[in-house]
Amino acid sequence: MRTINVIGIGAGSPKHITLEAIEALQHSDAVIALDKGDTKQDLLALRQTIVDTHAPGTPIHAVTDPERDRNPTNYRQEVARWHSARAQLLADTIRTNTTDNSTIAFLVWGDPSLYDSTLRIIERMRRECHLDAHVHTIPGITAIHALTAAHNILINRVGEAIHITTGRNLPNETPNNRRNIIVMLDGGTAWQDVAGDNTYIYWGAYLGTEHQTLRHGWARDIGEELATLKQQLRQQHGWIMDTYLLREMDHHTQPTATT
Repeated sequence: MRTINVIGIGAGSPKHITLEAIEALQHSDAVIALDKGDTKQDLLALRQTIVDTHAPGTPIHAVTDPERDRNPTNYRQEVARWHSARAQLLADTIRTNTTDNSTIAFLVWGDPSLYDSTLRIIERMRRECHLDAHVHTIPGITAIHALTAAHNILINRVGEAIHITTGRNLPNETPNNRRNIIVMLDGGTAWQDVAGDNTYIYWGAYLGTEHQTLRHGWARDIGEELATLKQQLRQQHGWIMDTYLLREMDHHTQPTATT
């Protein structure tokens, strides 16, 4: 039976990878990676750097990510179709390039449990593609932790809950949930849709990488500037991954400086 190591490799810095993750990578016979196209070649290159550093000589088999409808009529149905297509491609790649008793590694940005589809796709490979495998998951540092560390802030406030959502869902969150909310996977600038007079934003892009960019301030004051910056960075690098914390302050008082 094959073994699949699902390895969290952190938000972007090669230093984020844990000792447990390094050990799992070193015991893997091959790495399987989804190639998201020319605009994200530096993501694949970073995976290569991690492999070269910690498990030199381990082959990386890249699979071209299937196309996805970004504006579907039925979002959940389209994601399910896309995941099935991914599962078939990956299962075929694994069977072609490894033996029945091989150990395969998937290197996952951040932590495999948070807004990542790898574990779901592996389950589809086992269920739909009949790929027999034992799965071992190794946790990693998330973009959330990289964000709060970069800004030198606590993620929680005393006696309050923390909420995590996507840019797509942010406008539908209740005001109470938005008091202290982390936003990920924002393809646009959703903070502009919900910011009030007392909304403070801690924002970061390319967290943990050499291109890390940070901003913080009252969302209504810097929101437009952030939107412009995000567009400029996307054009410059061909892609962007940003994460931010929106925090409703009880008074319009400047928080303690973070950097």
